[in-house]
Amino acid sequence: MFLALLQFELHIPSPESIKDKRRVVRSVKDRLHREHQVSVAEVAFLDNMHVAGMALVLVNRDAAFCRRVLDAIEAKLATLPDGRLGSCTREILPASALPTTFTDDDGAALWDENDRRDDGRAE
Repeated sequence: MFLALLQFELHIPSPESIKDKRRVVRSVKDRLHREHQVSVAEVAFLDNMHVAGMALVLVNRDAAFCRRVLDAIEAKLATLPDGRLGSCTREILPASALPTTFTDDDGAALWDENDRRDDGRAE
């Protein structure tokens, strides 16, 4: 299993308000989710009308597939009519690089093996 992460800046040339920016961001998020089945969020520059810091993630069993999807997404972002693609970074992580224990801010485990259901999933 692989987790593909793409972080990018979307520059919005002439918004008249935060509302205009949100319209562009929502359109990009909806399109990428619909066409590529990825999860997308605005994660930075939330109050800046001219730039949106965004991230998307894709999980798949094939790293080559993840690379192809990220290539297609970057190509699509480069041709947006309402925005210009700024800096862009990508990372593809194997499942072995992901944490196996999740903790809260105090370092306490969020769940343990006793919290699992019979089918192995967390409750």
